[in-house]
Amino acid sequence: MNTILGLGFILIAGLFSARLINKIKFPSVTAYLLLGIIIGPSLFGLVSEEILSASGLISNIVLGMIAFSIGQNFSLDNFHKIGKSVIWISVLEACGAWLLVTLAFLLILKQPFYIALLFGALSSATAPAATVMIIRQYRAKGIFTDTLLGVVAIDDAWCLIIFAISLAISQAIYSHMVATFFLIRVFLNSIWNIIGAFILGSIIAILSSYFSRFIRTQAEFLIFTLGFILLSIGIAIWLHLSVLLANMFLGAFLVNIDKSSFSSFDVLKTVDSPLFLLFFVLAGANLEIGLLPRLGLIGSVYLVFRVIGKITGAGLGAHISNASKNIRKYLGLGLVPQAGVALGCALVAKSDFPNIGSMIFTTIVATTVIYELIGPICTKIALKRAGEIAID
Repeated sequence: MNTILGLGFILIAGLFSARLINKIKFPSVTAYLLLGIIIGPSLFGLVSEEILSASGLISNIVLGMIAFSIGQNFSLDNFHKIGKSVIWISVLEACGAWLLVTLAFLLILKQPFYIALLFGALSSATAPAATVMIIRQYRAKGIFTDTLLGVVAIDDAWCLIIFAISLAISQAIYSHMVATFFLIRVFLNSIWNIIGAFILGSIIAILSSYFSRFIRTQAEFLIFTLGFILLSIGIAIWLHLSVLLANMFLGAFLVNIDKSSFSSFDVLKTVDSPLFLLFFVLAGANLEIGLLPRLGLIGSVYLVFRVIGKITGAGLGAHISNASKNIRKYLGLGLVPQAGVALGCALVAKSDFPNIGSMIFTTIVATTVIYELIGPICTKIALKRAGEIAID
């Protein structure tokens, strides 16, 4: 297929595959991922190389839009209601997975400490894209939904810090060098990533708020909003900052300094559905199904103990922050998906550790296939049991 024919095929096939899978009460995200795997190079090879090579571009745009939308949940009024819970839950669910996976690799698999630490750090990441898609599909609303969105939004920051610390310690052990030097250097790089994203998001938000007074029609507002989101994504990539964090801060600042900014979030919903579909289908197409047989004991331990760590940590954080009963019981289920951030960190590990990097990356890619297939279903179950799904 040529590129345009392939895009048309993906959109139409994605639409009907979602309709089909909805009949058995599965989320649309699962249908898109399965379709991607089926038409991808691993099976029927119906996706052209040109479309696959555009995956990075589409991923950055969609993740930027998702992060921007998540930023809406950080209005001061909303944050006063859920802020305490979001901080406690996000810290403990990330650290819970980090600690539990590290111990499992040490005690059960008898892996060296630096390998166990790297897998533990990678397990702390959560993918916001699938969670946002499920919430939109079922029109979920309420404190549980707001808390879940807040947790997956800020989780990226904790993952970056945890991975930076773990990478520094692992590098020191691996190369038999002084740990302090590596720890300080990599930790400072991670802090710069977060602070830089914060500064970038705030500056773009101020500029957007100022120039929005010259916008008159909804069509202009759509172009205006997309333009500033793409500016934020592009500058973040140029400065080697987190696209997710920069755009989350952009949305959070905008919603607090400009009361009319809710139009920015609403107008995006008119165009984001086909982009979301392309994002998840191409994610499925890029995941190699042939890696699954190589999952083995390492992948199985990673799969199980990461989920246990996430659910346990989220429950503990909810208990400490006196969150509602539904949040204590079910929020951890919404943290199962894992994709972009974990894969990005795994690529860093692959380049820094030539001997074991390929094994780490292969395991993360293979487990991502499973997490991205079962994760949306777990998120739907959590929202349904919390009583916040508007339509089924």
